[in-house]
Amino acid sequence: MTPLQRYIAEEIATDHIEGLLTRREAFRRLALLGVGATAAGALISACGTGNKPVAAPAPANSGAPPPGMDKVVVTEPITWRGPNGTLQGAWATAAEPRGTVLVIHENKGLNDWVRSVAGRLAGVGYSSLAIDLLSEEGGASAFKDPAEATGTLGRIAPERFIADLKSGVDEILRRVPGKPAGAVGFCFGGGLVWQLLAAGEPRLAAAAPFYGPLPDNPDFSRSKAAVLAFYGELDERVTASKDQAADALRRGGLLHEIAVEPGADHAFFNDSGPRYNAAAAVDAWQRLLGWLGQHIG
Repeated sequence: MTPLQRYIAEEIATDHIEGLLTRREAFRRLALLGVGATAAGALISACGTGNKPVAAPAPANSGAPPPGMDKVVVTEPITWRGPNGTLQGAWATAAEPRGTVLVIHENKGLNDWVRSVAGRLAGVGYSSLAIDLLSEEGGASAFKDPAEATGTLGRIAPERFIADLKSGVDEILRRVPGKPAGAVGFCFGGGLVWQLLAAGEPRLAAAAPFYGPLPDNPDFSRSKAAVLAFYGELDERVTASKDQAADALRRGGLLHEIAVEPGADHAFFNDSGPRYNAAAAVDAWQRLLGWLGQHIG
């Protein structure tokens, strides 16, 4: 099992433990990932042995839109030639681009929420591409069951993801020539931001992995990106790696900042999900824009 497969499997198990999935559904999703029943049961038991802190009661929902939605730009579907065929994505054009950003989706594939993130970034001056890492399988829209999309992503070799992401960097720089580039990713996509940095992609001026799994023993010395890494205080599974991430960034000589959002859980930025934390999302958005402004323009 690759580190990304392990991460996805643990996420499914954690969702069951926290009451977001029934046991039957968790076993079904783990089976789609290639995890047998015995191993699935052991994984769920192992993930349930922690002492996760309890969140404070969330404030009443103010009804305010997610951060950045007041300036969101509508995305358009695009295709381009990748290393293994045609790649797909959603492109959002800034009126006067200050730079460009590659947006990497969660383990459910490219969906409307990820498109909205690209559109929000374009609304504040960063033309953005939300890449579809299931392009070779016909795109995320070809999967009627999101769990099947997740299972398929878990079976793809990490090397293919890196090649496709580098092609995505090619595309954003082609569309916005002469401007700095960055990468932002969430959950699974946050892990791929880390992997892209470890692969030595030199063209990123800034990177922001949101609660993404850290690769084993990463070497970031070939990257040039300024890294702002986000974690949720209550997301003990992923946040446990923040000190390792900071150490690896220091060893690699990269300018970096680690941001832990108080009272926030995994996926706190996703306003379409059950763990959305509006206060943490607003703070993270403001921090992200400050970071992009400082290191991209």
